[in-house]
Amino acid sequence: MTDLESFAARLKTLTDGRASAPRIKDGVMSLALDVGGLSPERRDAVAAAIKEGGLLVPGVQDVRIAMTAERKALRIIAVASGKGGVGKSTLSANLAVALKRLGFAVGLVDADIYGPSQARLMASEDQKPQARDKHLIPVESPFGIPMLSMAHLVEPGKALAWRGPMAGNALSQLIDADWGDVELLIVDMPPGTGDVQLSMVQKHKPAGAVIVSTPQDLALIDATRAVSLFEQTNVPLIGLVENMAGYSCPHCGEISDPFGAGGAEAAGAAMGMAFLGRIPLAIDIRRRSDAGDPPAAGDDASGEAFHAVAKQVADWLRR
Repeated sequence: MTDLESFAARLKTLTDGRASAPRIKDGVMSLALDVGGLSPERRDAVAAAIKEGGLLVPGVQDVRIAMTAERKALRIIAVASGKGGVGKSTLSANLAVALKRLGFAVGLVDADIYGPSQARLMASEDQKPQARDKHLIPVESPFGIPMLSMAHLVEPGKALAWRGPMAGNALSQLIDADWGDVELLIVDMPPGTGDVQLSMVQKHKPAGAVIVSTPQDLALIDATRAVSLFEQTNVPLIGLVENMAGYSCPHCGEISDPFGAGGAEAAGAAMGMAFLGRIPLAIDIRRRSDAGDPPAAGDDASGEAFHAVAKQVADWLRR
């Protein structure tokens, strides 16, 4: 084996197969390196290691690397509802955490421009994103999930008096950020079916949508409107989640049933949608969410329902 062949063999391991076969001409080694999906730090480290190793090959005086950006397309999962107050943001945060635990490279966008809550849910309120080459760099949550929210960019409690186009542009900046290795982006959509929602769906083409509703009839009517929006824009519907459902207390057996249970499952069946699961109306979920401690980050009973939903979404993604 020649020195060049030996280096080429090491190169495959060093770059996980991202580099082309090296060539040498007039003392210059040249090769192409696919840097798609790599963070800037990882990209620079790999390039430095290639140059260092290449210069050890006899006769090589310079190493030139052509970097390409052939990366996997970012898949977007929109989590939506037809109205606010149904726990969509809580589901989005826990879905992102649970999918990461299933092995997905996940990012999270809080697309509720006027009422962002993901920074609180994911314990990242004190962070501010940087920018590189006109793209925002997501902040890192304590759960290993990069994320962006308007709460990271504006003063806490400040109202955004923006019209639809301004809100749409802000949302695009969040989604078009430098997501590095992220391959699956969970987008916590604003409630409703207006300009911002329509612009996001048309421009960014989600791979699928998860609809969230509470069991009562009024919420289900609004959820049906959200379903209609995605059907009209040809976005596949992954399924429907029933949130704040009545449940039986594991300690005393008392039934907590303020909103009922089963309504969303029945409505989904009527619309031909898959039912992804039921999240109980439990005080522990509320307390931990307010504290920035998503139940899906643990293995106790509070996280079980979120893990079950994530498993179904993962199965859909892997089809």
